[in-house]
Amino acid sequence: MTELEAFAIELAHEAARVTLPFFRSDLGHEDKGGAAGFDPVTEADRQAEAAIRRRIAERYPDHGVIGEEYGADRPEAEHVWVLDPIDGTRAFIAGLPLWTTLIALRTEARPTVGVIAQPYLDEIFVGGPSGARLLRGAGETPLAVRPCERLNDAIIATTDPDIFTGSELGAWTQVRAAARLARLGCDAYAYAMLAAGRIDLVAEAGLKPWDWSALIPVIEAAGGQVVNWRGQTPDDGGQILAVGDARLIDQALVTLRRAAL
Repeated sequence: MTELEAFAIELAHEAARVTLPFFRSDLGHEDKGGAAGFDPVTEADRQAEAAIRRRIAERYPDHGVIGEEYGADRPEAEHVWVLDPIDGTRAFIAGLPLWTTLIALRTEARPTVGVIAQPYLDEIFVGGPSGARLLRGAGETPLAVRPCERLNDAIIATTDPDIFTGSELGAWTQVRAAARLARLGCDAYAYAMLAAGRIDLVAEAGLKPWDWSALIPVIEAAGGQVVNWRGQTPDDGGQILAVGDARLIDQALVTLRRAAL
């Protein structure tokens, strides 16, 4: 494992130290959505991101950071950490262990190291130059996607159809109708299951860079692919298609591309 992969795991442990005491506790949350709709944030989000930022500043003071809670600091640096301390805040406040901590390292603007951590389940999915693996306790298991040649045989996922607007919803509905099985409500944990060979396709929209940057190294190191709805490198459009088997990309894009930004 490279030095930066090992450090990303250290950051995941630091985030867990902060977030776990809040999970399934009586500590409240705030709604930052206002007129746009319910968008909760917890004190765990803020404290965890602050703790991660401190660790980065201590170890790598020349690195940049982009985080959901505290914005961007030196985003043009050669190495930039992209943080979502609690992805799936709704699951977090509902007591469901499907939220994750997402940590990515961008090197020259490209995600090269990624961590998807679920501390309540003691799981850290990590991907980078040394490969993809699941860390659980003292154990380590290689991650590998599974073959799935046809969309009709695929298990697919998205967080919630409500994230789709207009033509996006119609496109998702057609993909869902073609698939074997669809699961909802997993947030970024669905991407971890794709890397582990349990889910075949995840499609989402409206995502920010901290929502998808960590997914790419994990999935790619496990043998999968992540593209936008045009079939290109993910971008600020926020539309993500992740697959374990590359043969599913064109089948899904038949409908998704019609709603691509």
